[in-house]
Amino acid sequence: MRLFGLKACDTCRKATKAIAATGRDVQMVDVRETPLAAADLARFHAAFGEDLVNRRSTTWRGLDEAARARPALELLAEHPALMKRPVIDTGDGLFLGWGPDVQAQVIG
Repeated sequence: MRLFGLKACDTCRKATKAIAATGRDVQMVDVRETPLAAADLARFHAAFGEDLVNRRSTTWRGLDEAARARPALELLAEHPALMKRPVIDTGDGLFLGWGPDVQAQVIG
């Protein structure tokens, strides 16, 4: 299982810890340190659409209107911190965020 996010993100750390506590092997992929492959980014965008862009982030607020109007895949490739986190790839499915619904599906 791979969890895509940021090492500094509290939610990503909570998710990683909770998944590991179930005995599952989880690999944390920091998208700033290891940029997403274009294929992974496209797969995530196909699964989640515009929800993949975190419009409440500090990075988003720092963008001007012209940058915000660019296609989501371009923005996410250029600014990985704009991705809503975490994206969890279980091998059987993709999950976005760490809300109760995702927790129930990922850790049972």
